[in-house]
Amino acid sequence: MKKLTPILLLSLTWTSLAQPPVSPMRVAMNGFVNANVIAGSVTAVATKSDVLSLETTGYANLETKTTMPPNAMFWIASMTKPMAAVCVLQLQEAGKLSIEDPVEKHLPEFAGQWMVESRAKGKLTLKKPGRAITIRDLLTHTSGLPNTNSPRPESTLAELVMSYSKTPLQFEPGDRWSYSNAGINTLGRVVEVASSTPFADYLQTHVLDPCGMKDTTFWPSPAQAKRIATSYRPDSDGKLQPVEVYFLKGGLSNRKRTPYPAGGLYSTAADVVAFYQMMLNGGTYKSKQVLQKKTAALMTRTQTGDIKTGFVDGMSWGLGFQVVKAPIGVNESLAAGTYGHGGAYATQSWADPKTGRIVVLMIQRAGFRNGDNSPVRKAFQEAVQQQFGR
Repeated sequence: MKKLTPILLLSLTWTSLAQPPVSPMRVAMNGFVNANVIAGSVTAVATKSDVLSLETTGYANLETKTTMPPNAMFWIASMTKPMAAVCVLQLQEAGKLSIEDPVEKHLPEFAGQWMVESRAKGKLTLKKPGRAITIRDLLTHTSGLPNTNSPRPESTLAELVMSYSKTPLQFEPGDRWSYSNAGINTLGRVVEVASSTPFADYLQTHVLDPCGMKDTTFWPSPAQAKRIATSYRPDSDGKLQPVEVYFLKGGLSNRKRTPYPAGGLYSTAADVVAFYQMMLNGGTYKSKQVLQKKTAALMTRTQTGDIKTGFVDGMSWGLGFQVVKAPIGVNESLAAGTYGHGGAYATQSWADPKTGRIVVLMIQRAGFRNGDNSPVRKAFQEAVQQQFGR
């Protein structure tokens, strides 16, 4: 065999360093950027203790051609819900409440609620529900509490929840599943009353700070605002056009703006990974206990029995978390028992307790018929499986 010269060896080494293999995830996400499906993305794959991959593609802003930075901030929308749920379960651990409590025990305005019996010929008929709604019902979206619009951008949670309490339930508590932002916002108010602390302050002190989530906030600072990825929606010609975050009005950094427990947070891929590392480690993040191990397990296993839940087939609901019951459709590459949550602009975050793997997809794309069933999510999850195995 011919002996390689030092120069040739150096050339081979330089070539391998200059042209690293392209990951299946990057191939998939670049494909969506090139097809104008998304402007850009940050994706992460992690274990309980390590980040295996943190990749960026495309642009944070198409108009300025600002490339997507690894620490880009995204409106994570309903990915806020599991974090709010952790606050509730912490208070159960502290003896301040029980998830079996009627909501009216902590929020008396919910006493004497009515329920819709029928809507016929323009006539609304009400009746008393069989039982009062519980905190558990709110955590599992089985309360029947309908969504209502906020009266103003600076509404307090107390004001919002008062309006919810006077709105008739859609169905008997515990009988069905219906996704309820109002229900999760009500949980935020329960946290305030049970802890005697504003919800945002409680979340910061008891969840975000212990998990080292320095870029997760309801009110991005002016410096953080420069890192926020622009949200886009395709127009009739398929061209991506910038859109507002419809859920949030009243000034990005305005700390009087409502801190919605149901979907108000901005965050980064790295911060979301930290939250799920805490959950996979049985409620502990780098020696800081956020939840008891049994509580973390309770939250992330099915609590809704055979009730049909979720936005895709094969799903169930834990306490604040979605839980994969049957790995079918978009969840085919996820194992049963995987838990997490998606967001309105198609962000996704999932953790598999069997493999100890976390996957996070950060994009800002409005207009998908179903953000939980987007082609971007499916391709990303399949690429993760291709690269790291099942």
